[in-house]
Amino acid sequence: MKSTAASARARLSIGEVLEELRPDFPGLNISKIRYLESEGLVEPERTPAGYRKFSRQDVERLRYVLTAQREHYLPLKVIREHLDAMDRGLEPPALPSTGPQVPRVVLAGDGMPSPEAFATGGPELRLSRRELLETAEIGEELLDQLLAFGMVRMRAGSKHFDGDAAVVARTAGELAAYGLEPRHLRAFKTAADREVGLLEQVVAPMRGQRDAGAQARAEDAVRQIAALSVKLHASLVKAGLGTGR
Repeated sequence: MKSTAASARARLSIGEVLEELRPDFPGLNISKIRYLESEGLVEPERTPAGYRKFSRQDVERLRYVLTAQREHYLPLKVIREHLDAMDRGLEPPALPSTGPQVPRVVLAGDGMPSPEAFATGGPELRLSRRELLETAEIGEELLDQLLAFGMVRMRAGSKHFDGDAAVVARTAGELAAYGLEPRHLRAFKTAADREVGLLEQVVAPMRGQRDAGAQARAEDAVRQIAALSVKLHASLVKAGLGTGR
């Protein structure tokens, strides 16, 4: 009963939302909140009796919308695009801004990541083709080649790319500057697929356990082993290139 009551209390009525936001937005009224809801900028839950119940995320979305309107005169269409991108895991743009940006942490890998570098820490990215091209700083032709060779793929059942695709595409673009084309990178993909198969064999017994923490332990093991395999691969390549010096 306590958890149910706490959960219900975490939801705010439209009046409570107005009371919280009005100190920062004196001209705000209930009609304006209802209008923003009708425009699809916020979607509060509804009780069986039809009353609106706003989450903390709903309140922050409203705060973002109101700030973007008042301080930067952005039209609702642009604000809606920002919110949609933020829902897909992009960082909220600093206003004024040209648009949401891919979180910097996604592209921070230097080839020698620590195990912690594999933790996502937030919603998974969903990038459009245009956003992927801009993030990876590559051209249409290179992306088409990466898609053809299976180096980059859209998320299953989606028309978007994730953060992994962004890292692969950007890295491939940097390698292209040295004359390495996607067809040359197939060996990396083959090796990665073999490592995935080996890793799945290691964690399969963990996933088969029936206690509550089994899945979490398996996911943690995946991150740890993946990080160590990348470290080992990078070290072996560096050692091989140093042979004969």
